[in-house]
Amino acid sequence: MLNILVTLPVEARHKALLESACEGCFTYCPAKDLTQSQVHGADIIIGNVKPDMIRGTEKLKWLQLNSAGTDGYTAPGVLPAGCLLTNATGAYGLAISEHMMAMLLFLMKKINLYSADQKDHSWSDHGQVRSVYGSRTLVVGFGDIGSCFARRMHDMGSTVTGIRRSKTEKPDYLEGLYQMDSLKEELGKADIVAACLPGTPETKGLFDEAAFAAMKPGAWFINVGRGNAVNQDALLAALQSGHLAGAAVDVTDPEPLPKDHPLWDAPNLLITPHISGQFHLQETFERIIRIAAENLTRFVSGELLKNQVDFATGYRRLDETVSPDR
Repeated sequence: MLNILVTLPVEARHKALLESACEGCFTYCPAKDLTQSQVHGADIIIGNVKPDMIRGTEKLKWLQLNSAGTDGYTAPGVLPAGCLLTNATGAYGLAISEHMMAMLLFLMKKINLYSADQKDHSWSDHGQVRSVYGSRTLVVGFGDIGSCFARRMHDMGSTVTGIRRSKTEKPDYLEGLYQMDSLKEELGKADIVAACLPGTPETKGLFDEAAFAAMKPGAWFINVGRGNAVNQDALLAALQSGHLAGAAVDVTDPEPLPKDHPLWDAPNLLITPHISGQFHLQETFERIIRIAAENLTRFVSGELLKNQVDFATGYRRLDETVSPDR
């Protein structure tokens, strides 16, 4: 019988769904309370466990993450040979894309200025604002989150293009879908640039001084992927000079952002503390449970698992051709 360790904060109805998908011995324990013996005794783990706790396990056959990112789990020696790794792609697009829209409109409509005025009891008019309608948006990192944001921007009247690592068919709501070699050219065309990139060696520092200089004067920048995709000194300089109209970031490098970091005081910058995802929207959690339950059914049936991660890239496999090997 499979030993299945679940670290997510499940309710009775979630347990019932998981247990209906697979016969096994289920253990439910928050990640913060796990013991090494629990981790090393598991055949399947559902939920994020610190990579250092997993390293050295020999039994583990499959790890289902509750995150879309796979940072630390694809490093050599963390998972045993033959262990499958799946992520939660598909769970976060709704919550994070809505958060992106909220941050963008907050700045474009100068709600930040009016919010400050309200605290000062000041009745002021801050002049013209900008609209998504008629704008041009570039989404860099076109997975679940990027595609959800792109659809919302398209529906609001923006012309949207995307950039992703590999070449795939362009969806109807995009004007164009390109690869990374087109980044500089596309940056120069966009009024709004949204970074939805995972943390990989290839994405580290991608948005540097040259990238921000390539953007249109008066453009807006959003980052919800990983903080280390952005050179924060370069972002600060682009905001201070007025080259960027504004920026919104849900991720920084490091996290938490130190209290004395100059980014806190950058003009027209909105910072949220990496909270656009997680479980703040209940539907996100429900989607993660549904992904895990479906994969449990697939695992015991010997079928291909959804959201399998390619260890070489850290991204979800597009072909999903690896099946459980027992």
